[in-house]
Amino acid sequence: MSGPRARIDDRNIWIINGAILLLGIAYGASLAVLAIHLNAHGIPKLAMGGLSAAFAVGIAGMSIPSGWLIARYGSKNTLMTALLGYAACVLAFPFLTTVTSLTLVRLFDGGFSVAVWVATETALLARAGPTNKAYVMSLYTIAVAVGYVVGPLVARVVVAGLGTGAAFIVAAVLACVAAGVVLLLLDGDDRKGAGAHEAAGAGSGEPARTVFWRIKTACLATFSYGYFQSSVVLFLPLYLVESKGIEEKQTILITAFFAFGALLAVASMGRLGDRYGHLLMMRALAAVGGTLVASFLLLTSFPMMCLTVFVAGATLASISPLALALQGVVTPAADLGRANAFYNAAYAMGMLVGPPLSSVLFTKIGGGAMLVHLAAMWAFFVMVTLVFAADDPRRVAASSPSPEPVNDHGLG
Repeated sequence: MSGPRARIDDRNIWIINGAILLLGIAYGASLAVLAIHLNAHGIPKLAMGGLSAAFAVGIAGMSIPSGWLIARYGSKNTLMTALLGYAACVLAFPFLTTVTSLTLVRLFDGGFSVAVWVATETALLARAGPTNKAYVMSLYTIAVAVGYVVGPLVARVVVAGLGTGAAFIVAAVLACVAAGVVLLLLDGDDRKGAGAHEAAGAGSGEPARTVFWRIKTACLATFSYGYFQSSVVLFLPLYLVESKGIEEKQTILITAFFAFGALLAVASMGRLGDRYGHLLMMRALAAVGGTLVASFLLLTSFPMMCLTVFVAGATLASISPLALALQGVVTPAADLGRANAFYNAAYAMGMLVGPPLSSVLFTKIGGGAMLVHLAAMWAFFVMVTLVFAADDPRRVAASSPSPEPVNDHGLG
């Protein structure tokens, strides 16, 4: 294999990832200055938390309708419209001064964002081959992650000369450019690579509960990751400061090590999942990652903490593209939009449920209990994947020279 292109023949996959890279930079630029901008404009910290909740509610509320929109209008049109909608929200943000207006915009921001995700994931899974879905989705994850790394650097330059409001305007411009890339370069949904995946329009006719049951382990994976990610971002730095005596400025490095671990490992984990089975890899990664989360209770050295977070990022952050690949394998092509809608709804529910429960544990019992319950959540996920191991039809032995074709239309 000479490189990624040796495994991906459809140019549309690269075009989509290019658009998502631009969007990731937009996300990174706007989020990097969000708290600073709100604080400078006198928005209370309690209200800031409410804005985050509004964003998650927007995701949860628009997840299922996004699947309907894709079935009706196609992933290309949905993606382009959602990108423009996000651009409008982020452009309006620096000009709003009341908590009510900001909350409303963040609500729509979440709705347009999840429409982007569902449309992107549907288009990529439909165009990916039966034996490289996890690898394709890992490249999507990398595109988003690189954007989150580059975005803050862009914001830093812009803010230094023009202020925090200008970062939101730059983000809006980048999102509009991404929409232009989709409009001008991406093949229509009836072209090669998409083909039958959306031609069926409303789907295969299967009940929604049947679609959900096929992908239940993928949905549990993304729920768990949304729960974990939203909780750790808020409370792990506080735990390190209060219980481990780490300086506040050092805790910033924790997020960087997690992201760096994810960037280095996600493509390789995707390849392994495509070869040995997506659910098997998810189970192994969750077992290792959950153990590392629990190990924080025993760590006293900050370098060891950074190393642990690095490996946790390499394992737990790699679960999402594997989960997407799994549902791409077991879901009939015409139902991918609905499946991705359920998937993102599960992620949003994790984001909504995780922080409140984690905050109660942190406040009432302590940061150690909060970490233990996150590790227990991953242990529960591992047990579920054992019970429902048949959710993944791919059982390719490591020594198999030529794996059997994957059944893309059910559990076979």
